[in-house]
Amino acid sequence: MDTRAELCPARRVWSAILLIAVIAMAGAAHAQAADSAAPSVPDTLKQRIASCTACHGEHGEGTPESGFFPRLAGKPAGYLARQLKDFQDGLRKYGPMQYTTRYLTPDYMREIAEYFAAQDVPYARSPMPRIAPDALKRGEELATKGDPSRQIPPCAACHGTQLTGVQPDVPGLAGLPYDYISSQLGSWRTKTRATVAPDCMAEIANRLSVDDISAVSAWLAGRELPADMHAQPAGSITPPLHCGVLEAGVKP
Repeated sequence: MDTRAELCPARRVWSAILLIAVIAMAGAAHAQAADSAAPSVPDTLKQRIASCTACHGEHGEGTPESGFFPRLAGKPAGYLARQLKDFQDGLRKYGPMQYTTRYLTPDYMREIAEYFAAQDVPYARSPMPRIAPDALKRGEELATKGDPSRQIPPCAACHGTQLTGVQPDVPGLAGLPYDYISSQLGSWRTKTRATVAPDCMAEIANRLSVDDISAVSAWLAGRELPADMHAQPAGSITPPLHCGVLEAGVKP
């Protein structure tokens, strides 16, 4: 009987085991080297909101040159947190924002809102379309006096005497691009933007004509910016309409 023939299969098994072990050790060493070479990503809020700043700017300054992504910097934290919640709930419909907010907790949304609310960076003007003088005059009337005959309150009645917003829930309109203002008024009319009921902005937007939207957007975007762009203190205005968003807060 040839014992070498009996030992051959055993040797092959042990050789295979040894080869597997060597490959595994080499793979582990390679993975360890790759891990040590990979850059360390800091676990900071600034790093975690990279998906926000990619569109809205490093400090939330927006993209005034395009007129599409709005400024977040300096807006009241309550307003910003509410918008994140509205995207999450599907009241505001914009795919990238709905995806970004899908799994955010209320506390995290508040943290993000407070970060951008605390940013204080200069304003930049946006491109303006050509608007007839009569249209600009109409826009000024709507923004400062409203149109009582159509139950349209002035923008300043809610957004502050200088249209810079009111703490903690009303955003400023001063400095926003024409394209952004007009598109958002249109979104309320088409129900692609909404908030908690009663939705007073939806009511107002549906009382405006298409020409009114263009006129008031142009006047707001083109007016001189006030020296103090900070939002007015809480309680400094009495809204002329019953607005659910001013009473609901941001709840889980």
